[in-house]
Amino acid sequence: MKTLFKLSKKQKAKSVNTFFGKLLPTVCFLLPITLFSQETQKDTVKSIEEVLITSVRAKDKNPIPFTNVKKEAIAPRNLGQDIPILLNYLPSVVTTTDAGAGIGYTYMRVRGSDGSRINVTLNGIPFNDSESHGTFFVNLPDFASSLESMQLQRGVGTSTSGAGAFGASLNLQTKLLQPKAYAEISNSIGSFGTRKHTLNFGTGLHNHLEMNARISNIASKGYIDRASSNLFGYFFNVNYSTEKTLIKAIAFGGKEKTYQAWYGIEDEEKLKNDRTFNPAGMYFDTNGNMQFYDNETDNYWQNHFQLHWNQKYNSNWQSNIALHYTLGKGYFEQYKEDQDFIDYNLPNFNGNTTTDLVRKRWLDNAFFGITFAATYKNKSTDFIVGGAANRYQGKHFGEVIWTQYYIPISNRYYNNFGNKDDVNFYSKLAQQIGKVNVFVDLQYRMVFYQANSTKFNDVNDVFRFFNPKAGATYQLNTNHALYAYFGMANKEPRRDDYENGSAKPEHLQDYELGWKYAQKRIKINLNGFYMKYKNQLVMTGALNDVGSPIFTNSGKSYRIGIELESVVQLSKTLSTMPNITLSQNKNQDFYFQRNGVLENLGNTTIAFSPSIIIGNAFTYKRAQNMQFSLLSKYVGKQYMGNIDAKKSILSAYFINDINASYELKINKNIKSIVFSGLLNNIFNVKYESNGYFYTYDDTWSGPTTQTIEGAGFYPQAGINFLIGMNIKF
Repeated sequence: MKTLFKLSKKQKAKSVNTFFGKLLPTVCFLLPITLFSQETQKDTVKSIEEVLITSVRAKDKNPIPFTNVKKEAIAPRNLGQDIPILLNYLPSVVTTTDAGAGIGYTYMRVRGSDGSRINVTLNGIPFNDSESHGTFFVNLPDFASSLESMQLQRGVGTSTSGAGAFGASLNLQTKLLQPKAYAEISNSIGSFGTRKHTLNFGTGLHNHLEMNARISNIASKGYIDRASSNLFGYFFNVNYSTEKTLIKAIAFGGKEKTYQAWYGIEDEEKLKNDRTFNPAGMYFDTNGNMQFYDNETDNYWQNHFQLHWNQKYNSNWQSNIALHYTLGKGYFEQYKEDQDFIDYNLPNFNGNTTTDLVRKRWLDNAFFGITFAATYKNKSTDFIVGGAANRYQGKHFGEVIWTQYYIPISNRYYNNFGNKDDVNFYSKLAQQIGKVNVFVDLQYRMVFYQANSTKFNDVNDVFRFFNPKAGATYQLNTNHALYAYFGMANKEPRRDDYENGSAKPEHLQDYELGWKYAQKRIKINLNGFYMKYKNQLVMTGALNDVGSPIFTNSGKSYRIGIELESVVQLSKTLSTMPNITLSQNKNQDFYFQRNGVLENLGNTTIAFSPSIIIGNAFTYKRAQNMQFSLLSKYVGKQYMGNIDAKKSILSAYFINDINASYELKINKNIKSIVFSGLLNNIFNVKYESNGYFYTYDDTWSGPTTQTIEGAGFYPQAGINFLIGMNIKF
């Protein structure tokens, strides 16, 4: 639940016994259906399905750097870790996790931009939280098991719905129509008491109807002390398909309960000698003994509903219209020492004005709306017109459930709201003219935000943004292509930014220039980028009172760099996929008050923006049933603040993982059994992939003001493993 406004995460998932107690009868009932239903309508038009995502995804001829990831690519590693960790080896990507082992709260940065600046859509529907702009995949446990593909665009990319893409956009597509019946039972176990149990099944296409479903349970104690996760997720869809019509009704969501682990470690001695120490929930009893509150947890449940209607009118025209509705509710619970009664609207007790207490901070929200697109396509023209209208309604409130002197009755010490309307219209044209493919993308977006809070005055703001993009791809010959791109993006402030006094909208101009080379055994994309910002919200390095990063407008800033992405087939059985990003990320004329004096520090490095990121995967694949991969990731030195302070340095790290899978073919009833294994951090490197940096003015120690600096770090697990077995019917 990180911030009061990102808030929460889900209630306690059921035990494994309860899970399988309900799972096994379901399997017994559904297996006869999935194994013996007849396949009809094998030739359902694939293009009807693809219109779901074509309006937000880039295509090969578009002048945009992107990477497609199919479900087959992540299947060998899909053993419980979350989507950001599964995307760790893509270009310009840096990932981290609070609990240290990839389960629970996980995060991803692209080109130095954090998750609140990465636009994420699920089948074209916005996923980012409307107020915090955050993406909390912990709310969708094991969602990777219900995905068909993912596309990560770097930079501004193409127009999409939801919060502006200020570093990247990620589109997730759920399962396509499955003509044949199937069932899968997957189980995995690993270090830190990790376990994952998943049932996937589908009826196959029969009389125009087809159904898919998944239920999952993931649990882990976490690498960090008490950083446990107990997660339940589900996915269900029903598809109606004819030659020209596809209607998809989809429901998915989950519950999560995680012990808080978002404070990191400040003590250097503990970082060296007690790397798993977790200060969350720490308090001291009346005898001065250190204790930990056993329910310092984050709890959230979220349910998504989508209804898509895709229609093909003729060989040129198709359309998609989608309705969506998301419900979320949850809280995080905290033990707080020496709190003032008055701050919680509580009466003093027998002359005592302070107390230890337990509080819950709640978010109760709904998000609903409509997206639509019409597509015209012929041999040389690809034209899309579309848009979306979405509304968010959020309630923020806090309760005190216990004090050391008495138990309050119906105490609600704050009660706030945030409502947001988001409307956008766009048109996209890709026109082939000889060897040149011209791309034009125009979007107009309106945001209406109303909110109140105990920390800022009532807000009633309206933002109107025009976001044009244009570029061209020149096909030199069969193998070589050059492209150039310009994109403009604007982004409204988050609720937290109003709290911190940084409520200015951001503006970005993105320039991309690239070369693509493709032949049978080699594919290369060399891309240069220059991202010019005005009022970019950069992380200060500090955290707020609930462990979330604080941002500030930095005035003028930029990111400039080169990305190289490649796939090389070295032989029939051996391939490699190296990528490298070299960049410079700078605040311009950055001002900072040190020792009571405001200084112009000139150009400083933007926080959490390493100048070098390298990834690679060496893969040995024999036939279709055995695969072995060595996965490597190098992340260069980062500053956790914007003043280039030595104390704010997050050291470079180089991590290697081994992934292997083997599929054993069985017979007609049990198709195969797939064995998978993942050995993470094989050289047992001690490293920290995230942290925080803070400064404050000390006016008490002497006659002059002194600026004090401090830092904290989030240790990641050493060598650890996950192994799994997937039985396919």
